[in-house]
Amino acid sequence: MARALPPHTWENGFKKPIEASATPWVWKNDEKDDDPDSYVTPPSKELLTSTAHNHVGINVIRTWPTLFDGTNNPHGTPDWWKPADEVDVLIVGAGPSGLEVALSLARQGVSFRIIDKAPTPLIAGRADGVQPRFLETVATWGLASEIAEEGPLIERTAIYLDGKKLLFNRSHQCDSRYRGLHIITQGQIERIFIRDLARHKSLVERERILSRYTVEDQGEYPVTATVKNERTGQEKVVRAKYLVGSDGAASTIRKSLSIPFDGVSTDIYWGIMDCVFETDYPHAWVFGSVISSKHGGCVIIPREDGYIRLYTQLDVSQTGPIAAARQQSDASFAEAGGRVEIETVTPEEVLEQANRIFAPYKLKFAAPLSWFAIWKISERVARSYSSPDNRVHLVGDAAHVHSVMGAFGLNASILDAANLAWKLGLAAKNLADPDVLLPTYSLERREHAVRVIEVSGTYLRFVTGSAMPVPNLRDFDVLEATPKTNGHQTNGHDTNGTNGHRNDTNGSTSKQVHIHVESTSESADSPPRTQEDALNFLGKFFQAHGQFLLGVDCPYATSPIAPQTRSLLSSSPPVRLNNGVRAPNPRLCFSDNRTGYLYDLFEGPPKFHMVAFGSSFKGEQVRANMAKLSSSLSAKDGFWARYGGQERFTLTVVIKRMPFEAEDDALLAELKQKLGAKVVFDDRQPDEDAHTTYGADHTKGGVVVVRPDLWVGVTAFPDEVEEKIGGYFNGFLVPV
Repeated sequence: MARALPPHTWENGFKKPIEASATPWVWKNDEKDDDPDSYVTPPSKELLTSTAHNHVGINVIRTWPTLFDGTNNPHGTPDWWKPADEVDVLIVGAGPSGLEVALSLARQGVSFRIIDKAPTPLIAGRADGVQPRFLETVATWGLASEIAEEGPLIERTAIYLDGKKLLFNRSHQCDSRYRGLHIITQGQIERIFIRDLARHKSLVERERILSRYTVEDQGEYPVTATVKNERTGQEKVVRAKYLVGSDGAASTIRKSLSIPFDGVSTDIYWGIMDCVFETDYPHAWVFGSVISSKHGGCVIIPREDGYIRLYTQLDVSQTGPIAAARQQSDASFAEAGGRVEIETVTPEEVLEQANRIFAPYKLKFAAPLSWFAIWKISERVARSYSSPDNRVHLVGDAAHVHSVMGAFGLNASILDAANLAWKLGLAAKNLADPDVLLPTYSLERREHAVRVIEVSGTYLRFVTGSAMPVPNLRDFDVLEATPKTNGHQTNGHDTNGTNGHRNDTNGSTSKQVHIHVESTSESADSPPRTQEDALNFLGKFFQAHGQFLLGVDCPYATSPIAPQTRSLLSSSPPVRLNNGVRAPNPRLCFSDNRTGYLYDLFEGPPKFHMVAFGSSFKGEQVRANMAKLSSSLSAKDGFWARYGGQERFTLTVVIKRMPFEAEDDALLAELKQKLGAKVVFDDRQPDEDAHTTYGADHTKGGVVVVRPDLWVGVTAFPDEVEEKIGGYFNGFLVPV
């Protein structure tokens, strides 16, 4: 939200504003014989949301420290919070990425503690939109509707160049049930996550830092971490199996591992303002960009309650418009060198620059600023996301930073967290081989971040007119370039200051790496500035990257959990779907009274989901294959039983029949009874049904393994599940 919620009443059955002095949410027991257990509204606080203000006034947000501030609760911590000194995972940083790891671990029954140096959740600003893939992920945690329904849905884009409309069209469309970009502030997301953790008896430990840690090469809890309470100075030791660094772009954990943060710092500055604006610009409440060939670009993101977030490109050089304006108003400015110190830039100066870019249209402040910030864009990716022993892992900004273009920061964090957490959960419970499973985290997620740099960086340069090349971070072997470690360390900081992870000097040296800064195929030396060239650029850019911008185009490299896809040329495949890609989420019929989506049937981490396509369930071969599937999965010596049965796997059978046609089918009854199968009905027309979506073989049937993070693991025919799918799980799971 952008501001404190004004008071409303629902006494007539709908939301209606009431006098500003009212406080209908305050409830106090005024009876003479007070019941000490009766609910009384705890005291709230109104917090300033912006460090700078405009002439309209100041803006506040109302919050309740008792609910959101974790261990900083002024009334103390609840009786049910009993943190252990030994946990499976210690998470350092309670921004979105750290909280997301915690949410997944909580649902897996994996013990954790989460600490953060900030006294409260984020008050205002930072990330402001979530992609469909973000929502698909949190839907498995039961949180998608609360996030999706918070703010506007972006499904239109307007772009103006030099005062003329370049583009106004439908955008942000994909096959996800969530379609486009959903607007919600990072602070609101953090509060949704914190409420969820409280339901799982977990609190964020506030004003805590990781002062030091060591990692042994043996023992059940090899990570020994010293956690310091910055308010009291008290230190406590926490032992863990794994450490997650979600401690931001300046990550001390990344630095402790001596992992390089490859990339560049650009010369591009944004002045960012969340506010209500009075303007004659015709698309002020439509997502898009306004570009000036002379002055740079602005980006518009519609927010709730008539607010918009306005990113304005700033020129802070001695010859820029801000310097010129300051010199006109202050003759001594030039004597001081004429350089604009970035922290001195005011909201009024940012608004003046926005008006230069928007010309001939005009903007004026129409409300107090909800947030104001000046950001310099850096484009960097950690060379590895994990320590060589895979005991320490990086997520979110600790692993990658990039342009705001594409809203990738918050959205990449959810994919980092979802990818890492199920793997940590299985490893912590000794249900998977950590030496096989955990290295796939860095392999899969780092490649995604490199593409983010390329895509967001290319579009950033188009909007801002920058000729700075996009950094190429692909031209080295990540695994070879990662510093090695021998894993032995006792306590405190070692001589290299790496908290127990040292470079191995016994014959294994790190590869010398040079980061190439060169133009990509879409990043020209001089970004297009004619209407025709700009339209050509946009057409090619969105055709190539439109689905990546929504999170659904995100293939992972070949690995033990995403093996090489069988050739489509050699023979007819069970499904026409590559391993390592997002699992499609088609609509299905669940019963004669209910429909939904395939993902609705999945139970979240850490289960693997087997989806068997049985076509009409009448064909002789497909029925025989499905019978073989049933017998293979029911076998006492098969992989299903070996790795935990229904505790580890779900089985969904998709058939081209109506619910009433399947009531007396003995084979379906057997699948339900023995394996807990959910039978659903693919009754949509052939060009949009689930069988077509997955490209399933109607003659033989097909089986798809969907990983806990909703990526395709492997596919097989129903009569070869023990060989193909059993072999897949044999590669990294451990028998129960």
